[in-house]
Amino acid sequence: MSNGPLNGIRILEVEAIGPGPFAAMMLADLGADVIVVHRPRTGPLPGLKDKPLTDRGKRSILLDLKSEADRETFLRLAARADGLIEGFRPGVMERLGLGPKECQKVNPRLVYGRMTGWGQDGPQAPLAGHDLNYLALAGALWSAALPHERPSVPPTLLGDIGGGALYLVTGMLAGFLAAERSGSGTVVDAAIFDGAAHLQNLLLSVDGSTAGGPPARSNPLVGAHWSRTYRCADDRFVSVQCLEPKFYLTFLERMGLEDDADFLANQFTPAAWPRLADQLSARFAEHPLHYWEALFQETDACVAPVLSPEESFWTPHNHARQTWHKTEDGLQAVAAPRFSGWPVSSPPPVPDRGQHSAEIMAELASEFAEVSQKKS
Repeated sequence: MSNGPLNGIRILEVEAIGPGPFAAMMLADLGADVIVVHRPRTGPLPGLKDKPLTDRGKRSILLDLKSEADRETFLRLAARADGLIEGFRPGVMERLGLGPKECQKVNPRLVYGRMTGWGQDGPQAPLAGHDLNYLALAGALWSAALPHERPSVPPTLLGDIGGGALYLVTGMLAGFLAAERSGSGTVVDAAIFDGAAHLQNLLLSVDGSTAGGPPARSNPLVGAHWSRTYRCADDRFVSVQCLEPKFYLTFLERMGLEDDADFLANQFTPAAWPRLADQLSARFAEHPLHYWEALFQETDACVAPVLSPEESFWTPHNHARQTWHKTEDGLQAVAAPRFSGWPVSSPPPVPDRGQHSAEIMAELASEFAEVSQKKS
């Protein structure tokens, strides 16, 4: 069985792709018993692994939710769950007869988690979209470009995971606490659009940022010369983000610029950022990445190499923390965050589709028999 602070919590997950499965994986990582309802299909989906890492640590049952018998099985599982996660467009679960009303009728304490891009209501709610679209409409791409450049396309970490999955996990945990106190469940409406907007409250708290101003020109965390990536001589990249003046001075000392009046006087002067960034670009291009890694090693200059996950696996920091693991299912990161009393362990395996169907059905039969015996 799962080991972690959520041990004893059961989650019923409806198969999907993206942030919903990631949220369920995170709850499984934290110790919850996650039963993922895989739907029958004839083969793998294009572009998606047949055994995605987001299914790790879960138990799998095959159910056809268009079948009356399988819908009844689903409701029996929902009746014994603490939480449910689904990621369809608004209205799909209701049309299946498995919406919050039906599921909370059999289990009033159920926390019903809904993961969408646009949310359960609003004019965009029924429309298709993807990570980049949610970020764009929420204003999160506005600061993702230097002047006269197009906004960059961030990895799906920012929208699907940061603005979506992690907000759903937070909502589920809050729902469990509320259900424990009140005895009543709730519906968690987690929208990537909402989360992406909420994430910007920190960015909007930075001095100089303006909600409607020119991207990057006024926000130092986006446009400053000390908050960028730079190309090295070997076409690798290094990241620099020395916000605090004391860390900025350490950076200048390592770069041999501690006596440069222009750099010293203009850390927070937007007009000077392009000029100073050009000078740093020229300097970083003089040496390969390993030179800069050695130069900034064990300093507070806030400089780090841009690595692939495979390269991150081999770093001394990973060797010490054992964050990345190589498993039979491939390279993957262990559960986060960490807790005292629960040691870090290798990621659990990814189940085959339907691997636990017989086991889960046997559990349902056993629980039904116990209930019937108590009633008699």
